[in-house]
Amino acid sequence: MGGAADAALRRIDAHHRAGEAGACIAAMHVLATEAGGQVDLLQELGLRYTLLGLFHDAERCYARALALRPGDPSSLYNHATTLIALGRLDEAEAALDRVIALAPGDGDAWYNRSTLRRQTPARNHVAELEARLAQLADADPAVVPLCHAIAKEREDLGEHAAAFAALKRGADARRRRLQYRVEDDLDTMRLIADTFDAGFFARQHAGHDDARPLFVVGLPRSGTTLVDRTLGSHGAVTSRGESADLAQAVVRMAGPASGKAELVRRTAGMDFAALGRAYCGTLPAGDHARVIDKTPGNVLYLGLIAAALPQARIVHLRRNPMDACYAMYKTLFRMAYPFSYDLDDLGRYWLGHDALMAHWRRVLPTERFMEVDYEDLVADHDAVSRRLVAHAGLDWDPACLAFERNPQPTLTASAAQVRQPVYRTSVGLWRNHERGLAPLRRRFEAAGVAIDGHRVSSA
Repeated sequence: MGGAADAALRRIDAHHRAGEAGACIAAMHVLATEAGGQVDLLQELGLRYTLLGLFHDAERCYARALALRPGDPSSLYNHATTLIALGRLDEAEAALDRVIALAPGDGDAWYNRSTLRRQTPARNHVAELEARLAQLADADPAVVPLCHAIAKEREDLGEHAAAFAALKRGADARRRRLQYRVEDDLDTMRLIADTFDAGFFARQHAGHDDARPLFVVGLPRSGTTLVDRTLGSHGAVTSRGESADLAQAVVRMAGPASGKAELVRRTAGMDFAALGRAYCGTLPAGDHARVIDKTPGNVLYLGLIAAALPQARIVHLRRNPMDACYAMYKTLFRMAYPFSYDLDDLGRYWLGHDALMAHWRRVLPTERFMEVDYEDLVADHDAVSRRLVAHAGLDWDPACLAFERNPQPTLTASAAQVRQPVYRTSVGLWRNHERGLAPLRRRFEAAGVAIDGHRVSSA
C-alpha cells in the first residue's frame, strides 16, 4: 500500500476510536471506490468492514482481492469468513477446501470447515484431520484447532469418547498458551456489583432518551444468538450483532485510569446522558424501533445501561450450567473467553457470572429486564418469542417464528445453526460426557447449584 492509503486507513481508525461511526463508514466507502487493484488495501478494508459488522461490503472487498489473487490462501480464507456470515455456507466450505489444499498448515481453516454442517458417516473429514494432526509436534499451534475440529466431527458421528478425548487435548493445549487468571475476572464482577449497588439505583440519573437499544446478554452459547435472530426477524427490528462500541465509549468517556478498580469507580460518576448519546451515535441508520446488541460482555455494563439509556430493554439468557459450560468448552473462541478452556476456570467463572446476574436481578428495574431460559425457548419457541416481542414493546410479527429465513448476516459461533429451524438436541448434551465433565459437576454441586432442572440460579 502507498502512503496515501495508509494515511486514509489511519483516519478511518481514528474515526472508529472516537465513536464517529458515520464518518468512519463514509470514509471507508470512498476508499473502497478508489482502491482499484490494490489487493492489500482491499484486504484491510474488508477487515474493517467485518469488525463493523458490514459483511456485504466486506465480501465485496474480499471478492475483488480474490479476483486479483485467485490462488492466495489469505484472500480465500477472508472471503470464506464473510460467506459464512452471509449464510452462503456451501460456498464457504468450497473456499475452505481450497485454503486447506493450498495451505494445509492453516488450522483455523480446518476448524471452520468442520463447523459449517453436521458431519455424516458418508461425508466427513475425520481421517483427513487425524492424518494431519499426526504430522504435527505437540507445540504446533495448529494442534488446537485440529483437535477441536476432530472433536466436533466425532461428536456429530456419535463417537463421544473419542470426541471428548480430542477436545480435552485441544483445550489443554490452548490453556497452556494463555496468560490468564480467572480470579481477575471474578474480582471485576464483584467490584461492579459493589459499585452499582442499591444506593446507585436509588439515585436519579439523567440518561439519553432513545428507545432503540435492546441488549441481549448471557454467557456465550447460552442462546443469545437464537434470541437475536428471533427478534431480529421482526419487521421493526434490526441487529448489530456483537460490538465493542459500548465498551469503547465507556472507556473513552471515563478517561485514563490506573487499573480496573479506578475505571469502575469512574464509570459510576460519569455523564450518563453523554454516554447514551455516544453509544446511540454508533447504531445503524434507519427507522428501526429497536436495534439489538447481543454482545455477551455487556453483562458487565448493565448498571451503566440502566442509567445511560432509560428506555433500553435488556434480555438475559440462562441455560443449564452443565450444558452451558460444555457448549463453551467445545467451542474454539480463539482470542475471546479465555476461561473456556479449563473446567475449573469454567465452573468458577459460571458461578461468578451467576452471582453478578443475581445482583442485577435485585437492582435493575423489572419492567426493563427479562430473563429467558434456553430450555423454554426451544421447547415452546412460539410462546417465548411472543413474550420477547412484548418485552420489546412491539406488536407481534409472525416472521419471528421463521428466524432461519432471516437474511441478516451473523458471524458468531452459531452462524451455521441459526440457518436451521429451532431444534432441541442440544438440551442435555453434556450427559454424553458425564465422566469427562465430572469435575465440573462436583464444582456446581459443592456450590449448591442444581443441574437437573433449568431454573439454575444459585442466588
